Amino acid sequence: MNRKFKNIRILLLLLVLLFVSIEAWLTQSRSTDWQQPLWLVVYPVNGDDSAVTSDYIERLGEARFDAIEKFFDREANRFGLELDEPVTVELAPEIAELPPQPPANGNVLSVIFWSLKMRYWAYSHDTFDGPRPDVKMFVIYHDPAKKSRLRHSLGLQKGMLGVVNAFASRRMTATNNVIIAHEFLHTVGASDKYDIETNQPLNPIGIAEPERVPLYPQNKAEVMGGRIALSATQSSIPASLNQVLVGQSTALEIQWLND
Repeated sequence: MNRKFKNIRILLLLLVLLFVSIEAWLTQSRSTDWQQPLWLVVYPVNGDDSAVTSDYIERLGEARFDAIEKFFDREANRFGLELDEPVTVELAPEIAELPPQPPANGNVLSVIFWSLKMRYWAYSHDTFDGPRPDVKMFVIYHDPAKKSRLRHSLGLQKGMLGVVNAFASRRMTATNNVIIAHEFLHTVGASDKYDIETNQPLNPIGIAEPERVPLYPQNKAEVMGGRIALSATQSSIPASLNQVLVGQSTALEIQWLND
């Protein structure tokens, strides 16, 4: 009897995941035609249960993410996209539970299982009372006094969701927004353009202005390159989205440009 109930539970879970996958595929198809603004909803999560982080999330408002909207408006306009405000950012109520952690070993099957589990978790923990989000971004905030380095953030095109590890500090708002914009672009098809081992932007696709003479130092970062290339071996983290742009390779991937 227990085995029968277990099989029923597995079947129900698979049906839910199938429904979520179909819905995500339809949303993904619509997201890259850029005929109307994409709704990016930020879901704050307390990553360390600290009073500092709790207070930060309580005071969090949508104005903290205005720079993201302005960034995509500016960059889309630069590529001639005929759409005002291509990305609209909304803020959802706090989620009280941490999302599933990605596997540490990077095993392919483990990653696939985690991806399915994460998409189900996102579906079942939606606190947003508004239009259905195109992209869900779960931002896990941490007290910078407790942790100086954070886990890697990620964005999933399948499921159109992201998990961002961020600092619960007003002075870190601008750099948090850079990471959110980067992971958002993953959800609409953009790929990383930096060396995984060194974090150095790849030349030329990860360089903001690859035609610049002299090439180094650069003044800005390509959003998927992640850093401002100062030399062939040195780079710095952009202070805000004012120091970031969308490169041609990224624009092609997200269909802001045709081949």
